[in-house]
Amino acid sequence: MEKPLWKPSKSRLEESNLYNFYNFLVNKDGLDFKNNYEELWNWSIKESSNFWPKLIEFLGIKTEGSHQLNINFKDKIYDQSFFPNLEINYAENILLSLNERPIIFRNELGVRQALSKAEILEKVGKLSNYLKSIGIKKNDRIVAVAANTPNTIISFLAANSIGAIWSSCSPDFGVDAILDRFSQIEPVAIMFTNSYHYGGKFIDISEKNIEVVRRLKSVKHKFLMNYPEENASINNFDIDLETIFSNQDISKEVLFEKSLFNDPMYILYSSGTTGKPKCIVHNTGGPLIQHMKEQQLHCDLKENDKIFYFTTCGWMMWNWLITALSSSASILLYDGSPFFPEKDSLFKIAEEEKLDIFGVSAKYIDALRNFQISIKDNFKLENLKCILSTGSPLSSDCFKYVYESIKKDVHLASISGGTDIVSCFVAGNPNLPVYPGEIQVACLGVNVDIYDENSVTTKSKGELVCKSSIPSMPIGFWNDPKKKKYISSYFSKFENIWSQGDFAQYTDRSGIVIYGRSDATLNPGGIRIGTSEIYRVVESLIEINESVVVGQIWNNDVRIILFVILNENFELNQSLVARIEKKIKEASSIRHVPAKIIPVTDIPRTRSGKISELSVRDTINNIKIKNLEALANPECLSQYQSIEELKK
Repeated sequence: MEKPLWKPSKSRLEESNLYNFYNFLVNKDGLDFKNNYEELWNWSIKESSNFWPKLIEFLGIKTEGSHQLNINFKDKIYDQSFFPNLEINYAENILLSLNERPIIFRNELGVRQALSKAEILEKVGKLSNYLKSIGIKKNDRIVAVAANTPNTIISFLAANSIGAIWSSCSPDFGVDAILDRFSQIEPVAIMFTNSYHYGGKFIDISEKNIEVVRRLKSVKHKFLMNYPEENASINNFDIDLETIFSNQDISKEVLFEKSLFNDPMYILYSSGTTGKPKCIVHNTGGPLIQHMKEQQLHCDLKENDKIFYFTTCGWMMWNWLITALSSSASILLYDGSPFFPEKDSLFKIAEEEKLDIFGVSAKYIDALRNFQISIKDNFKLENLKCILSTGSPLSSDCFKYVYESIKKDVHLASISGGTDIVSCFVAGNPNLPVYPGEIQVACLGVNVDIYDENSVTTKSKGELVCKSSIPSMPIGFWNDPKKKKYISSYFSKFENIWSQGDFAQYTDRSGIVIYGRSDATLNPGGIRIGTSEIYRVVESLIEINESVVVGQIWNNDVRIILFVILNENFELNQSLVARIEKKIKEASSIRHVPAKIIPVTDIPRTRSGKISELSVRDTINNIKIKNLEALANPECLSQYQSIEELKK
C-alpha cells in the first residue's frame, strides 16, 4: 500500500479551523460527524439549505436580510441563485476585518511596501468618494490594466464599495487582447499603470495605454496608477491616484453600497481559445463565501497568517487572494518574474516575510524540480505550513520533490477549479494525509462527481462534473441575456450537469487525480488518454525543459505527437527518443507512446500562462484557429506548420 508523504500531527489537527467547524456544528445543531470528512461532505451536499447558512455564520460574514437559501435543486442548475433576499458588500467584509498590517508588496527589484489598516481605509475611502463624485454609480464598469500592486487592490475595493463592476487584466496583454475583453463590457472608467518590471527589464506601456483609450469609446474617465516608487507622467490621464489620496478635501469615510447576494461584482474572462474571450460575470456573495471556505477550512488560513499566491491581475487567483483579507490575514503581493534575480527568489521572500501559506502554479514547482534546486538547504521556512498548487495537474514527482527538497513538514494542497467558478471544485484537507499526485478531497458544499460518456459515475477516468449549483457559479456571460452561450459552455455535454472540462479519476481513498483538460484529451484507437500522463514522464527527464502533446488526425484515427523543448547542450537523438518511449511505456502503457517526437523552440500559451494544446493541435491538423489574440505568443505556431515528419 502506498505510503503518505505527510500526515498532520494530533495537535495540528485539533488546532485546525476544520476541527473547529466540526465542533461548531456539534454545539449549534448537535451534528457530530466524529471528525469524518466524508460524512461532513455528504451532509453539506444533502443538507445544502442548512450547510450554507451555517457556513456564513461560522465564517462571520457580515450580511443583512434572510439566510434562507431558497434553492430548489430540482430546477435547472443554471437558473438557481443562492440567498435571493440577502444583502452584502464584499468590500465591507474585507475592510472591517483588516488586521494592523494587511498588505505587503515586494517586487523583483527589492522594493518593499507595507500598508497599514489605517492607510488602506483612508485610500479606499477617498477613492470611493471621488468615484461617486464624478458620477460613477452601481453596476457601472471600471476596468484596469494593472500590475499586482496595493493600489490595484485599493482601486478594486473602492469600486466594489459603491457597487461598480470591476474587471482587470495584466499589463503584458496586447492592445487587441485588452480590447477583446473590455470592449464587450463598455466600461465608463479605466485605470492604468504606465510601466512594470519583468525579468530585470523595465517595460513602458504608455503608448499601449493611449491606443487602448483611443479605441475604447465608452470610457469617460482615465486614471493613472503609479507603479511603486515610480512617478509616471500624468499626460493622457485625467488624474492619478496619488493626487486623490493626498486631497484633504475628499472624505476618507468609506462608502458602502449594499448589493444583493446575486448582484454582479466582477467580470473574468475565458482563455478565448475558441473565439473572443467570454465575459464571465460573478456575483457579490458567492466568491466571498467560497473563498473564505477554501482558505479557512481547506487551507487552514487563520487570523494574522501571511498568505501569498504568485499571480497577475488577469488570473482568478488574484481575486482569490484578496478575499484572504476577510479572515484578518495579511496578503503578500509580488510583481515580476518568479525566477529573477535568482531561481529561488520567491522562497527568499517567503523566509524574509515569514509566510504561512505559499501558493504557486504546478509549472513553477516542476521548473524548480528541473533546476534541481534544494530549497531546504538554503531556507528554513519555519512558519510555512501549507504550499498550494494549481493551474495544471501536479505530478507525483513534483509532490515528492516538495517533501524532499522544500520542506518535510508541510501540507501540500493541490487545488483545482477555474475562472468559471472563481474558486475550487477539489482541494486540500489539512486534517488528512497527502499522497503523491492526488488532490485530497472534493470541496465542502460542492457536489463533485466523475462521469463516463453515459452520465454514470465511474471509478475509471472520466469527466469531472458538478451535479448541483454552488454560490459562485456565474450569473452568466455578459451580453448573453438568454444564457445560450453560458448553457452551451457548461451544460451541453450532460443534461443539467456542469461539465468542467477536466479529465479525472477517483483514487481508492476517494481522492482525485486530474489528468488534464478533457477537450485536449487524446483518443488514439478509441482509448482516452490524459495529456498529463505523458507530461509527468517526459518532464522528469533532465534533457527536457518543456513539452506539449497533441493528437494528429491520421488514417481515420488519431496518433499522439509529442513536441519537446530541450534544455541547453542536449539534442534529440535516437538514444533520447528511445529512452523517452521506454519511460512512457513503463510508466503508463504502450498506447501512451507518441508516434512522433519532434523538437521545437517555443510552445504557445494563453495570456494567463497556460499551454495552449488546442492551438498546436489545430495547427498541425490544418484547422483554422479562431482567435490568435488569445495567445501571448502566436508567432511560435509557424514552426508547427508543414512539418515534414508529420506527413509520414
